Amino acid sequence: MIPARYQASRFPAKLMQDLEGKPVIVRTYEAAVQTGLFDEVYVVTDSKIIFDTISEVGGQVLMSKEEHESGSDRIAEAVVEMDVDIVINVQGDEPFIDSESLKKVIEVFKTDSKKEIDLASLMTPISDWEEISNPNTVKVIVDTNDFALYFSRSPIPYPRDETIEATYYKHKGIYAFRKRALIDFQRLPMLPLEAKEKIEAIRFLEYGKKIKMVETHVTGIEIDTPEDLERAKKAWK
Repeated sequence: MIPARYQASRFPAKLMQDLEGKPVIVRTYEAAVQTGLFDEVYVVTDSKIIFDTISEVGGQVLMSKEEHESGSDRIAEAVVEMDVDIVINVQGDEPFIDSESLKKVIEVFKTDSKKEIDLASLMTPISDWEEISNPNTVKVIVDTNDFALYFSRSPIPYPRDETIEATYYKHKGIYAFRKRALIDFQRLPMLPLEAKEKIEAIRFLEYGKKIKMVETHVTGIEIDTPEDLERAKKAWK
């Protein structure tokens, strides 16, 4: 499932921007299909423009019935009547999909025989302090078994003692959900921590869900700004 809003606060209409001959959302959709990892791939949108664009290239697309606070809410509405076990949320602004990382996320559920894991997601090590301190970069800290402890736009852990080495991880916005966890997300009200940070993954932690993080060293390019789009164009070439 690829949630796709037309409006975006930092870069309006970014999903319809041209990326070497095709809109960003089309590039992302085609990349997801080409991984060969999924039974079905859908774009889920509130925009007739995006709906028509995906339809025109022969893609599967669903129109959201309501406005939603997050991408997870949007896809929860879409899958509620579907007979599925695991739902993968791929962000519409990430056309450089890494199939190896996605395989690792899916594998989490194949090895979870007790079905204790509610969702899985990706994290990548970062070392540049400008990126670590950038509020547009969501950071995550994990326990010794790589279960998420917290997500934040602030640097976590805070470097109170600079002599102690610690790895900083950037959260990549790809999720794999058990369907039940996704439906629960839509029904559970937003709590203060999620509302304060504006990070939807925090809702799962606030309600006691278990998030397994998988490390990847593939950074890719998320198109959040016009500058990101220019970098993406160069990378695509």
